[in-house]
Amino acid sequence: MTVKVGIMSFAHLHADSYALCLKQHPQAELVGVADHDQARAKAKALQFETQAFSSYEALLASDVQAVIICSENAKHAQLAQMAAAAGKHILCEKPLMTRLEDGKAMLAAAQGAGVHLFTAFPCRFSPAFQQMCRMVQAGVIGELLALRGTNRGSNPGGWFNDPELAGGGAMMDHTVHVADLIRVLTGQEIAQVYAETGNNMFHGRYDDTAMLTLTLQNGIFATLDSSWSRPRTFPTWGDVTLAAIGTRGIIEMDMFAQHLVHYDDRVDRIRQAFWGDNIDYLMIDEFVRVVAGEAPATLATGEDGYRAAAVAITGYESARFNMPLSILSG
Repeated sequence: MTVKVGIMSFAHLHADSYALCLKQHPQAELVGVADHDQARAKAKALQFETQAFSSYEALLASDVQAVIICSENAKHAQLAQMAAAAGKHILCEKPLMTRLEDGKAMLAAAQGAGVHLFTAFPCRFSPAFQQMCRMVQAGVIGELLALRGTNRGSNPGGWFNDPELAGGGAMMDHTVHVADLIRVLTGQEIAQVYAETGNNMFHGRYDDTAMLTLTLQNGIFATLDSSWSRPRTFPTWGDVTLAAIGTRGIIEMDMFAQHLVHYDDRVDRIRQAFWGDNIDYLMIDEFVRVVAGEAPATLATGEDGYRAAAVAITGYESARFNMPLSILSG
């Protein structure tokens, strides 16, 4: 069975990777793309040898069975509700939403239409993270006491620096991945957050540095650096790391440690060339198989995406009031 998938917007940097994964997947067909930027839609359709639809409505009226939403963050809710109303399964780029009410509307729309709503959290598919989960859950390090995570990247620029479109800055962009990993690893919800943000790197009207302290339901605490603190000359875009501290030891996970160091005299740069598993492909593969009728196993649900985004949204309120806050539920 061939699963027909469309992409709604190429605004997000990850859209190219997802399109390539669909083109490489033996069971998937990239039927076409739609974008509020018509020039971008045509360029991406040409790049990935598919059709550029004249509108989102036209794409949803086609025979696509599922869509991947890669628009600016603030537009996720509108596009997801359109897709659900058309009966299409949805994989939505993170963060799921920029406002709690939008997330609730997305969840309600998918549930009401009887379609899947998933959140694009490919880090769940990392073999390094999955091995870490097995070791922690097997008690290798004893009782879990604390966690330390990072998702330090470079500033993507463009609309990511527009708080109205992005819902914030670095904290909105990078908190959600590790917040989700913490939930998966511990089986606990994040109950409280204390966050401090700044614009120490680029001095814009958005946060480019963010530090969070998270308290889980069972009292375990975690720290998270979700800053855009990597300069343009850094050898890679950023990182995803997580350390688990227990009564009998520590496990440290560096998700992208499988890389070669490339000294490139042509551009006078040293780069890290990653050679490990393609976690985007692993996520897209499960999404395609679920649309084809299989049960989901690792994919993050819309509810997972909502809970992770709520951590970042609450973090902004914590930074504004300079105090720890319970996670907002909407």
